[in-house]
Amino acid sequence: MADAALHPARPEAASAFRSPVTEPLGFRVFAIGVTVLLMALFLLLPLAAVFVEAFRFGLDKYLEVFKNPDAIGAIKLTLLVAAIAVPCNLIFGIAAAWSIAKYRFPGRAFLISLIDLPFSVSPVVAGLVYILLLGSNSAIGSWLLQDFGIRVIFAVPGVVLATIFVTFPFIARELIPLMEDQGNGDEEAAISLGASGWQAFWYVTLPNVKWALLYGVLLCNARAMGEFGAVAVLSGKLRGETVTMPLQVELFYNEYMTVAAFSLASVLAGLALVTLVVKSWLEWRYADQLATGARTH
Repeated sequence: MADAALHPARPEAASAFRSPVTEPLGFRVFAIGVTVLLMALFLLLPLAAVFVEAFRFGLDKYLEVFKNPDAIGAIKLTLLVAAIAVPCNLIFGIAAAWSIAKYRFPGRAFLISLIDLPFSVSPVVAGLVYILLLGSNSAIGSWLLQDFGIRVIFAVPGVVLATIFVTFPFIARELIPLMEDQGNGDEEAAISLGASGWQAFWYVTLPNVKWALLYGVLLCNARAMGEFGAVAVLSGKLRGETVTMPLQVELFYNEYMTVAAFSLASVLAGLALVTLVVKSWLEWRYADQLATGARTH
């Protein structure tokens, strides 16, 4: 007791209980308040406005948009395009992540840069490039149209192509860091026990990345349904043929069909909210899996 009285608590012991946040309380309150205010102003308020405008004249007026042939066609096309683009990027994303994370080869860094290209290139610019490459006046476009009867630009294939381009990186970029962090140890152990390469991939690699894979698929699907720029350039906005939900919202609004525009926009906003909820759940579930793995190892 005397020793404790003579020797006060060491500074390093006291610092162990000190908060890592050194800013004054007033500054912290100000920073948090500004963040919440900006989120409410730029995110929550516009989202709420969409639903308020959609239901302003009641449920019957809201449901009328879903009897409109153009709106129904836009919904069907959006679902069709997402059903094609997401599996294509799923296959590519898994293959690219596996190749980049598990092997070292010349051009690996360049391949990673190419995967990130859609993040840096404007979708409108990408659409214009595809028109130059695959338009009816180009060599490839005229060959496909004359010899096979396939029209890419201003047709459904062009909409699918634009969607695949803008959603290209989402799944691969979710898987690459995780696969690199996990290394090859589990696969090598499975192969040493007699598993084939395919069995190691199916029963070891995929289960290890399943939550990240679902997370990437979710983001890819949300982006596919909400894409506007590249689709607007390549589709030609042909009613009932190449118009997706975002394009149809614009057409309704330009024609002063405000209720129909906001009603269809509320569907996209609702999909965004569902995506946010599932995304949060996956983040929680994936973090729990990581914590369990850390305790196990």
